[in-house]
Amino acid sequence: MRDFCALYEQLDRSPGTRARVAAVEDYLRTVDPADGAWALTLLLGKRRKRLITGRRLREIALAVSALPEWLFDDCHTQVGDSAETIALLLPQLKLPESEVIERPLAEWMGERLPAIAALEPAVQAEAVLHAWASLPPGQAFLFNKLLTGGLRVGVSTGLVTRALAGVAGLEEAEIAQRLMGGFEPTPDAFRSLLAPAAEGSAVPASRPFPFFLASPLDPAQLEGWDPSHWRAEWKWDGIRGQLIRRAGTSFLWSRGEELVNESFPELVSLGEALPEGTVLDGEVIVWDPSEERPHGFAALQRRLGRRSVGASLRRQCPMAFVAYDLLESAGADRRDEPLQRRLERLEVLHDAVARSDHPERQRLRGSAAVPLGSWEELERQRGRARDVGAEGLMLKRLESPYRVGRRRGDWWKLKLEPMELDAVLLYAQAGSGRRANLYTDYTFGLWDTTADVASVGGSPRLVTFTKAYSGLNDGEINELDRWIRRHTIERFGPVRSVEPLQVFNLGFEGIQRSSRHKSGLAVRFPRILHWRRDKPAAEADSIGSALALLVESNQ
Repeated sequence: MRDFCALYEQLDRSPGTRARVAAVEDYLRTVDPADGAWALTLLLGKRRKRLITGRRLREIALAVSALPEWLFDDCHTQVGDSAETIALLLPQLKLPESEVIERPLAEWMGERLPAIAALEPAVQAEAVLHAWASLPPGQAFLFNKLLTGGLRVGVSTGLVTRALAGVAGLEEAEIAQRLMGGFEPTPDAFRSLLAPAAEGSAVPASRPFPFFLASPLDPAQLEGWDPSHWRAEWKWDGIRGQLIRRAGTSFLWSRGEELVNESFPELVSLGEALPEGTVLDGEVIVWDPSEERPHGFAALQRRLGRRSVGASLRRQCPMAFVAYDLLESAGADRRDEPLQRRLERLEVLHDAVARSDHPERQRLRGSAAVPLGSWEELERQRGRARDVGAEGLMLKRLESPYRVGRRRGDWWKLKLEPMELDAVLLYAQAGSGRRANLYTDYTFGLWDTTADVASVGGSPRLVTFTKAYSGLNDGEINELDRWIRRHTIERFGPVRSVEPLQVFNLGFEGIQRSSRHKSGLAVRFPRILHWRRDKPAAEADSIGSALALLVESNQ
């Protein structure tokens, strides 16, 4: 584990992408395949199973520490991470006598950590203490993070793909394709991943293609482009997916590389209507065939993660697959063909499915082009997005191939302006990692001015609405942190209740009813847009304002 620990520390210290790629390449060139397989799994963030909770590690540490619990908690507040706090406090613990032993990463991941997790509490505590005592310097933090499943290396999949391509001498697209559909941490899988093209060419029938991702559009980029060379279509509010028909079997993959067959069995059945050797790219969405517009994302969430879907839920949340690209047909990879040609093939396929007698044929929908005679129409069409149940527009160059990842130039997205509300800061919690000493996690509230409050003679009260973690710059974070410390009312462990004085303009992509939230509402992708220093808390928005947005979004 020593070499992976050194890599982790190097990646944590290196701010530049080039230096990080070089560090991963150097590690992968010399690593043993068994260790390399597990290291790659961790670098890709594919395995974060929690074997022991951070609270359990804290109990074990406190049991052999002379530190009072309040002092341990204070240390944790300063550090912001249980695994790191314990690692820093190891010299203060009464650990058993043990020689330092260096073990391979694969041994820890495949054998020792799962074995420790399976032990009875008393024996487990002894095993953890013995591990802390026998670990070489600097490895206790990594051990703790691996055991609690909280390790985040901080490198992107694209960066790891680039490093793998450099080691293997292959194109990044080839490595990305080999990684799709999951990576098993075995020596053979590691060797196969880095094998020359001829040796690594066998592709499992279930494997999807790497997704091509759109970039946010800056309208200034439109200058000089001919609208006739581009296709506009609606950006639907579902989850991106690939529907595959190969080897007589259907597979439905999400963009997060999860096989979601169990959650959407009717779409898997739809795959039977596709010709052998077909891969469609599109949107998994709740859309009743008899209705003109799809349901919101809240309906889709009821289906996500389901291992079984009953008849009642199928009726309430009828699924559809909106196909907007054809990546493979008749077993041939079509991604290098121009988009216009792929769309022509897709239209023929869609017509054939519609004419078939398959019972699920109506679940395959096409993504029609949005009329676009000039760039002046683009903003007007985007304004219609909510009317049709979409979240914006996609703009695609008709001559574009289907690329890998986020490659700027061919596919663009123009989302709706976010919904906005002014909310009052109610609670704050310290962040983690580099921001462990700053209050960066915020909870906001809206005014409850309902008739129920007035009927009992009460005045409007603030009700928690949502949390937000991003949107402020470093200067604003530091300023707000100082304000929070000076205006704290109560403390609840790591959380501080503050005087309800600061107003922030929040933006979010969608709103829905939720019985799990005090406000009765939940929002998607909330973030801070502005610090409203000009606005008193009494003028912040109410639950009624949020409900009005909900009604508007559902019209």
